[in-house]
Amino acid sequence: MKLRKFASLLCALAMSAAAFSGQAFASETDTSQEVVVTMPVSSEPASGFDPVYGWGAGEHVHEPLIQSTLVRTTTDLGIENDLAVSYSCSEDGLTWTVQIRDDVKFTDGEPLTASDVAFTYNNCRDNSSVNDFTMLKEAVAVDDTTVEFHMNEPYSIWPYTMAVVGIVPEHAYDENYGQNPIGSGRYIMKQWDQGQQVIFEANPDYYGETPKIQKLTVLFMEEDAALAAAMAGQVDVAHTAAAYSEVTIDGYSLMSVDTVDNRGFNLPCTEPQEIDGIVYGNSFTSDVNVRRAINLAIDREAMIDQVLNGYGSVAYSVCDKMPWYNEEAETAYDLEAAKALMDEAGWVEGEDGIREKDGEKAAFTLMFASGDSVRQALAENTANQLRELGIEATTESVGWDTAYDRAQSDALMWGWGAHTPMELYNLYHTMEDTGLAQYSPYANETVDAYMDQALQSNDLEESYELWKKAQWDGETGITQEGDIPWIWLCNIDHLYFVRDGLKVADQKIHPHGHGWSIVNNIDEWEWE
Repeated sequence: MKLRKFASLLCALAMSAAAFSGQAFASETDTSQEVVVTMPVSSEPASGFDPVYGWGAGEHVHEPLIQSTLVRTTTDLGIENDLAVSYSCSEDGLTWTVQIRDDVKFTDGEPLTASDVAFTYNNCRDNSSVNDFTMLKEAVAVDDTTVEFHMNEPYSIWPYTMAVVGIVPEHAYDENYGQNPIGSGRYIMKQWDQGQQVIFEANPDYYGETPKIQKLTVLFMEEDAALAAAMAGQVDVAHTAAAYSEVTIDGYSLMSVDTVDNRGFNLPCTEPQEIDGIVYGNSFTSDVNVRRAINLAIDREAMIDQVLNGYGSVAYSVCDKMPWYNEEAETAYDLEAAKALMDEAGWVEGEDGIREKDGEKAAFTLMFASGDSVRQALAENTANQLRELGIEATTESVGWDTAYDRAQSDALMWGWGAHTPMELYNLYHTMEDTGLAQYSPYANETVDAYMDQALQSNDLEESYELWKKAQWDGETGITQEGDIPWIWLCNIDHLYFVRDGLKVADQKIHPHGHGWSIVNNIDEWEWE
C-alpha cells in the first residue's frame, strides 16, 4: 500500500511539474548572482514587511533582510554587533545603553541615527502585535549615535530582542510602510505580488560586505507545489517535508537543517477546577508518576524513524541545543521502568490491557491541530506506544479556536522553539491572574524564582545558569525527576531540495517555522 501511494504521489507531482514547466517565473536562475527560493504560504507576512507587526519576529524568527538590527545572533546563538558598535547594561538592569555606527544610511539616502532606533522601539512598545515589549519603559536618543533603553523591570535577555527588531526610518514611516519598506539592510524589497512572490535586490549602499547573491526571489507555495516547481527546474531551493524525502530530483540534492522546531504535548498537572468558565486540570495526568511514566515509555528514535523518515532529533526540552539547555532533561526509553512507576502509583492493568485505579481508567485525550498531518501522525504514534504501557490516549483533531482553552484540561500536540529563553518562561512560569502557567496548568514557586532571577541578571551569559536551574536544580524542576509538565518528542529537521552547484551557507539552528530562517545568510550563498 505504501509503495502504491508513493507511486501515485510521484505521478501527480510529475503532472504538476509538467504544468509548471510552461509557467514564467519572476527570475531566471542561470545567472551567478540570483536565487529563487520557495517558502510555505504561511510565511508571507500578512501585515507586510514592518517589524512592528511581526516581520522578523514571532513564530518565524529571522533576520529581517530589509532592515538592520542592533545586533544579531551567531551560528552558536551568541550575540554579535550589527548596527551597534557596543552595548552595556546598568548595574540595576534598568538601563541598556547602545552605541551605533555613524556611517549607515537608509535606502532613500537619509542617515540612520539613534532617533530612528528610539522611534522604532517606542513604536513597537505601543503597537507591536507579536513581540512582547511590556518590559520597555522608553527608548531615548541621547545623541545621534547613542540610544538608551529604560526598562520597567530588569530583562537580561534584551539582546535577543535587539537581534530581531529591524530599524525603520522615522521620517518615512506611516501606515503603509509594510507595503513599501525603506531600510538599511542587506537587501531592498523591489516587488511584492501578494499571494505569489516577493523580490529582493542587494542594497548597493549597504555598510557591510557586498552580498554575493544580488537578487532573491521568494515564491510562496504549498509543499506539493514547491516540489513540482523543483521537478520542473524552476526554482533553486524548494522547502519540503519528510513525506517527500524519498523523492529523487535530477539536478537537486536534499539538504537537512538542524532545528529547535520541536513537537511535544502538555500534561495538565493540577486536579480539575473551573476558573471563569474554563476547566483547568486533569485527574489522570495530575499524578506525577503518570507523567514520569509517559515520558519514559516513548521511544523517540522509533517515532522519528516512523513519522519523519529519520529526519529529526530527539527532544527532551523546549530549548534543546540552546546555550541555556540543561542536559539533566535527557532520559532513555525504558518501558519496564515506566510500568514500574504506574504500578507504584496504583494503576493496575485491566482485562482490556488498560490500567485502572479506583474505578478510573488510565486514559486521556491527545489533541492535534486540524490539517497538520505531522502532528496527527505524532499523536497517533504516541497513542500506539502508550498502549504498551496500559494507557489509552484518544487522538482528536481540533481547531485553534478551541484548542487553547481545551489544553487547560486535555493534552495537545504543540510546536515551539525559539532563539530566546523566553520560550521556557512562557511555557512554565505562572501568570498573576490564575496562578498557573499560560498554556497548561502548572505551578512551581522555585522554578518561577529561578526564571525571575535570570531576567533580573545584568549579565546575559551568567543568566544562562539560572535558566538551567529552572529546568532542574538537583531537587526540583521540570525534568523527569521533577514535575515533568510537558512531554517533548522531537525536533523536526527542515528539509530543502537544493539545485546542484548552489552552495548554501552554513545555517544556524532553525527555530520553529519552516520559512525565512533559510535565507538569514542569503548574502553569503554562492554558485560554484
